[in-house]
Amino acid sequence: MNKIETIRHIGEIGIIPVVRASSSQEALIATEAIREGGIDVLEVTMTVPGAISLIEALIARCGDRALIGAGTVLDAETARACILAGARFIVSPTVDEPTIEMCQRYGVAALPGALTPTEVMRAWQAGADLVKIFPCSAMGGASYIRALKGPLPQVELVPTGGVNLQNAAEHIRAGAFALGVGTDLVDVKEIRAGRAESITERARRFLETVRDARRAV
Repeated sequence: MNKIETIRHIGEIGIIPVVRASSSQEALIATEAIREGGIDVLEVTMTVPGAISLIEALIARCGDRALIGAGTVLDAETARACILAGARFIVSPTVDEPTIEMCQRYGVAALPGALTPTEVMRAWQAGADLVKIFPCSAMGGASYIRALKGPLPQVELVPTGGVNLQNAAEHIRAGAFALGVGTDLVDVKEIRAGRAESITERARRFLETVRDARRAV
């Protein structure tokens, strides 16, 4: 899957699950539960122990059946390691131009994090493919996405932070390209309690919510 196909697929699914866990095993269970719910886009954060090895393992296990990316990537060196492990998109919490350049060099989608309009344009002009708005909830959530899209309609935004089932549709209607979803979908407490099926069910509900919201736009 090339970069254009990667971006298109993220847009089609509309959800980027942010997988954070205290162990690779928990993260692996979470990714399987999410995939069973119909979401085949997965962001493995660098805060997961052994994250790069986990990315390799997921790609070996899933092949073309899942789109695996890396999250919480803070520098170009880490981005390169993730790309060599097979990551097809790189997500960062901030705008780091060398990281964006590394993604461009390898033909991998770059999703830097920004918050203010100035940061959003800085990311876009540096070559971001999508711009992660983080933490979106701190700025008003969907209303902030709508406000940004007014003067910046050309920038594809991925609100992250505070996105849940109750407000997901509102973010889509506000113009979000896709949604970054963390603990409201990937709740490791459910895994520890042996209830991974609850994550699967929430994945299905997120997909349905996004699809319904897009039909209503």
